[in-house]
Amino acid sequence: MFSEFQNQVIAAAVILLVIGVYFITKSKEQKDISEGIDTQEEIIEDAYDTIQESPIAAEGAAREENLEGELTGSEEGDFGEHKEEEKAEETAPVKTIHRRNVPSHGKITKQHFSEFSGERVLVAEDNLINQKVLTGLLAGSGIEIIIANDGQEALDILENDTDFLMILMDAHMPRVDGFEATRQIRANENYDHILVVALSGDTAADDIAKMRKAGMAEQLEKPLRMESLYEILYAYTGSDNSKSNENYIEVVMTKELNGDKGLEVCGGDEKFYREILNEFITTYANSHEHLSELLHTHKIQEADKLLLDIIGITANIGAEPLHLIANDIKSALHDTDEKSYLTLADQYETHLQNLIKDIKEYQ
Repeated sequence: MFSEFQNQVIAAAVILLVIGVYFITKSKEQKDISEGIDTQEEIIEDAYDTIQESPIAAEGAAREENLEGELTGSEEGDFGEHKEEEKAEETAPVKTIHRRNVPSHGKITKQHFSEFSGERVLVAEDNLINQKVLTGLLAGSGIEIIIANDGQEALDILENDTDFLMILMDAHMPRVDGFEATRQIRANENYDHILVVALSGDTAADDIAKMRKAGMAEQLEKPLRMESLYEILYAYTGSDNSKSNENYIEVVMTKELNGDKGLEVCGGDEKFYREILNEFITTYANSHEHLSELLHTHKIQEADKLLLDIIGITANIGAEPLHLIANDIKSALHDTDEKSYLTLADQYETHLQNLIKDIKEYQ
């Protein structure tokens, strides 16, 4: 019994001894690990201090400091502000063309344009009749008119002569059209003082927006109205002596020809109006044949250009029925399935022949 008790006491002592040895060993391991960590931290700190003291680190810190200065604004929304200001300063200032208000006035005639005597106007227009309308309208006014037959010719003229008040720029011309010519003009600071005025029969909002985007500051609608041209010239010249004239000249009207409207476009100059009518017969008497050929051979773009010219010219001379039917054909050009433009082309021929007959009788 005693022997069994003795064995239990010895076994308990052995267990206590093992436990003690275990805790002593663990304590020593923890101490070694702690000392190792402290040693590693000291090594890292020493290495960091060495790197911070190196020239490369100093240069990098300087760059970081400069970068923070560039990217940090004084308040929200300042990001990149300094760079934008520098860029704005590098942009060459564009001269402002001042526009003055046009006072109310009475009937405008050719004689009123003498107010602008001495001014020079460059006309970029490929249509000969439209050229003649403009030059005839301003004949005797003292305004010098220089004609360019397309946009490229206008650019060539400007290379040697920049003394112009404005450029009357047809939007649609061969070689270089009015849009591209205007873009090039507005990109050249030597032409900043020259106003570009669009000449076009296109009056839709998106067409006008396109003209504005190209740099055309004003627009004169085809057919050209005398009052509109006078007001543009008045707005951008320095003279301030508008005149009024209540005189009104009437001419005989026919079914195909509104001579009153045509004469108004020509400034009340009946002789000049007759010349324009003769020019129309010479140029467009066979236009129905040309138009029919283009439509039957599906040359839609060429037909569209021809119709645009006819729309402007018929409005200028007061040929209202032919003007309306030309507009209808132009609108129907996209109707490639029904080809309604072919039927309208027959109506165009009828109106054209009647118009020519009326013009000849008027002459």
